[in-house]
Amino acid sequence: MIKVTLKDGSIKEYPKGTTVMQVAESISAGMARAALAGLVNGKVKDLSYQLEDDCEVSLLTFDDDEGKHAFRHTTSHILAQAVKRLFPQTKLAIGPSIDNGYYYDFDSDKAFTPEDLEKIEEEMRKIVKEDLELERFELPRAEAIQFMEEKGEPYKVELIKDLPEDAVISFYKQGEFVDLCAGPHIPSTGKIKAVKLLNVAGAYWRGSEKNKMLQRIYGTSFTKKSDLDEYLNRLEEAKKRDHRKLGRELDLFNILEEGPGFPFFMPKGMVLRNILEDFWREEHRKRGYQEIKTPIILNEDLWHRSGHWDHYKENMYFTKIDEGDYAIKPMNCPGGMLVYKRRMHSYRDLPQRMAELGLVHRHELSGALHGLMRVRCFTQDDAHIFMLPSQIKEEIINVIDLIDYFYGVFGFKYHVELSTRPENSMGSDEQWEIATEGLKEALEAKGMKYKVNEGDGAFYGPKIDFHLEDSIGRTWQCGTIQLDFQMPERFDLTYVGADGEKHRPVMIHRVVFGSIERFIAILTEHYAGAFPTWLAPVQVKILPIADKHHDYVLELQKQFETNGIRVEVDLRNEKIGYKIREAQLEKVPYMLVIGDKEVESKSVAVRSRKEGDQGTMPVDSFINKILEEVENKVNN
Repeated sequence: MIKVTLKDGSIKEYPKGTTVMQVAESISAGMARAALAGLVNGKVKDLSYQLEDDCEVSLLTFDDDEGKHAFRHTTSHILAQAVKRLFPQTKLAIGPSIDNGYYYDFDSDKAFTPEDLEKIEEEMRKIVKEDLELERFELPRAEAIQFMEEKGEPYKVELIKDLPEDAVISFYKQGEFVDLCAGPHIPSTGKIKAVKLLNVAGAYWRGSEKNKMLQRIYGTSFTKKSDLDEYLNRLEEAKKRDHRKLGRELDLFNILEEGPGFPFFMPKGMVLRNILEDFWREEHRKRGYQEIKTPIILNEDLWHRSGHWDHYKENMYFTKIDEGDYAIKPMNCPGGMLVYKRRMHSYRDLPQRMAELGLVHRHELSGALHGLMRVRCFTQDDAHIFMLPSQIKEEIINVIDLIDYFYGVFGFKYHVELSTRPENSMGSDEQWEIATEGLKEALEAKGMKYKVNEGDGAFYGPKIDFHLEDSIGRTWQCGTIQLDFQMPERFDLTYVGADGEKHRPVMIHRVVFGSIERFIAILTEHYAGAFPTWLAPVQVKILPIADKHHDYVLELQKQFETNGIRVEVDLRNEKIGYKIREAQLEKVPYMLVIGDKEVESKSVAVRSRKEGDQGTMPVDSFINKILEEVENKVNN
């Protein structure tokens, strides 16, 4: 008998060889129906996995991220099976689960059309109804290669040949379909109750432009049709909120063909951007940060010293100056090291908090570019905090509080993830353990729940990531806190301690917005372009009914501008209804309609973007209303 510790802490005994599914069945029939996979000693396994030793087992359902991934990974195999049935000459590449769905890459002479997606989707539903069992089996390397060669699957053969010599090579079979796959998968195709194919796009094999362009079919799946319908409705809402579309319509920003991945900000977009940057500066000044600015281009030796050359050079741009080799910075941190190193520091000077709105450039593949979300140049709201080891916990808590305040201002909820040491990293085990524990202690001191992402840290240190949730339920990773022992070592940073000796400071890298450009994109979609008054590029639009009201309108404009209110006037000879509709489309928070009554009483007729007509109001009262909304940063 073996002892199995369940998620609730209870311990049960089972015969050796008991499957994860049998554990689920022993708990309840409902759990057996809901279970999709199992977490055995922290590793996700199929429900058919046999338990041979004492272990910890958690049963995964669609409510768990790992359960969703197993469910959707299986759906990607159903997609591949359907494609092979309908288009037998198609070659298979890869088909993983991703956030909110899955995709599969195909090499086919047939260019898939929307009509083809409908046929494939219908075939997928047939496979679901067939309720095919997924069976796992393993083959030795030579047999696995021969097996895939006989099936005419060159991409699978390449994948097998690239596996380590000691790798377990596994396959999953469902009906006539077999795929190379590490798993895990759900027990049968019949558990997938709702499928939808979303679109087809191009994707280079293994993400390299040197390789063949494949066709990538995206889809999603759910355990209930109602959940699928809700998700599709959310996608439709997301299309309406697409920042690329709204950026053009509201004349905020755009990406032009003359600069793919390099955004242009228009005058109204710059107003929005400057408001965010001014807010950022004000709040950082309050918290003891000093602002710095470091060069965009620095010599190549610096990037060798920082470690970026070894870990990041594929994403960097380079140039020559006076026959010397230089790099355009992809990150701000090496410049921050040089600023700290400019003079000697005492332990009494620490912590030193240096903030920078630094423009960085990173090479992204053209297929990965996406509006302001994924660009080749962007401004990071970086800060580097140099501190004593004893100050780690307090400084991390201060940064957590700052990020929490910022996201609260914009009305965002968020969750936190802690990412640990990746394989490709610098530094000793001891340094990584101290750094990771420092982050954990700060999170636990704040009473914050967090998810651990093993191996997903930066190459120089572990990190806390903040994933904010927008108004339609999507999540975005923005803020991050990274604790770093490596950079101070590489740049020989020191401070003079109380003992008169030199010591090595510890450093925090952190961002709040993450990227100004990306944060603006997120805000644009979060608010659907209808920015609250304090952020709106134009806060008030004044709409005279007739030419005779223009003089009063111009007086109002001057009065508003004197009070720092961003205002536009529409003096065109158009009907007032047309002017109002156009201002609504421009998503201006307040429209002031000016006619005879308003001129005579020196008042304004207020129309709110959100609530419609607000009646007539004295000018001073309306000005105070706007100023109060701006002061309190009301998310209206």
